[in-house]
Amino acid sequence: MKIICIEEHTVDFAIAKASHQAQEMEAGYMSDWGSRVKDEPADFNDNRPHLVAPEISLKLATDVGAGRIAEMDKHGIDMQVLSYSTLPQLAPASQAIALTRAANDRLAEAVLANPSRFGGFATLPWQDPQAAAAELERSVRELGFKGTLLSGRPGLTFLDDPRYEPVLAKLNALKVPIYVHPGFPLTQVREPYYGGLDKEVSARLSLFGWGWHNEAGIQVIRMILSGKFDKYPHLQVISGHWGEMVPFYLQRMDDTIPQEATRLSRTITETYKQHVYVTPSGMLNLPHFEFIHKVMGADRIIYSVDYPYLTHTGARAFLENLPISQDDKEKIAHRNAEALFRM
Repeated sequence: MKIICIEEHTVDFAIAKASHQAQEMEAGYMSDWGSRVKDEPADFNDNRPHLVAPEISLKLATDVGAGRIAEMDKHGIDMQVLSYSTLPQLAPASQAIALTRAANDRLAEAVLANPSRFGGFATLPWQDPQAAAAELERSVRELGFKGTLLSGRPGLTFLDDPRYEPVLAKLNALKVPIYVHPGFPLTQVREPYYGGLDKEVSARLSLFGWGWHNEAGIQVIRMILSGKFDKYPHLQVISGHWGEMVPFYLQRMDDTIPQEATRLSRTITETYKQHVYVTPSGMLNLPHFEFIHKVMGADRIIYSVDYPYLTHTGARAFLENLPISQDDKEKIAHRNAEALFRM
């Protein structure tokens, strides 16, 4: 069975330097959580993906060639759609266009060198939405990218802000998706929501433990409630980590925010199921899967591991052993991705 994974990352050091992510870490926001995470992937003895220590994942992320392909072969992964985990929206506006264009060109070279193994998501200069729309079109039409991935908010506000309409309109016109990936929580909520605990615990809670999943989920909910999917009928979103909490509250939102309040053409659940694809992002837990499979259906699930921040351990076995039909397995493993990306 062919497996395509679509939340698999690399890094661009020029963007990382320009966006001062290193300074943010030094300032204590991300704490020193990695200093105590010393397990290497080979040390894990149970059959599921695990977090990889930062210094190891950074080294793995830079490899978009033979080493990565060997790792994919070892674990039975046929293709990855690659994206940058760096944050161009934090770079100076004067540099953002040139930085993202160069980064996309470099990623395109890696994809072109191994087109049967890699695809790509564009990174965009969100500081200038018109330029971001133009770079999206160039990346799709000239570089062959499958859409774009946004880590966190595009700026101080979320994607439903009218200033980002040019990008949403271009996604709609090109009929390519946006992967709404987690990012740093808003500064205003960071300390009151996640502070006051052990420094490392607060950092983990504010990021991949809870905070950035909540933010990514809120971003998608706001897109629904602001009517973006009514306005842009071809707009498709991909949401990782089993939908960043949202599917678990769809019925609750339908009950408490009905169409009489939203004035939308569909319920929140109907909109979500017609415009959002969900991936596991390496959270290979059977109860999670069974709930999402029941709520969303196999047509709306696409596979992902979140490599190299999680190991590939058990990724193929989890999918092969799911208690679902072979047809559903094939949809999740590759057919949904092939249809969405017109591969």
